[in-house]
Amino acid sequence: MPKPVPEFVLFVLDSLQILGAVSCKAMFGGYGIYKNSVMFALIVDDSLYFKVNEQTKEMFVAQGLLAFSYQKQGKTCYLNYYQCPSDAFDDEELMLHWAKIAYHVALQANSSRS
Repeated sequence: MPKPVPEFVLFVLDSLQILGAVSCKAMFGGYGIYKNSVMFALIVDDSLYFKVNEQTKEMFVAQGLLAFSYQKQGKTCYLNYYQCPSDAFDDEELMLHWAKIAYHVALQANSSRS
């Protein structure tokens, strides 16, 4: 029997519906957030992170947002995901802005792999 989806994950999915149909998939102690089978966000420890690339990363850094990191064999590893600005949860247009950026980055990354 699958475990129930945490309340925060459901809240994020609801917040991201402005981008269109989104879904989640449990992974590595967190959840991947997908649109059209493309992962563009990550939830770990009740924090939402959006996918970035070299061009968009600076937008997140300028906001004082932190990169997603984890420990592996005593070293800190970083992924190309940065925190969602907290004020985006109170502003649909702002959430849409950041989510679109992340989704377009994810689409570009997927197309470059093909």
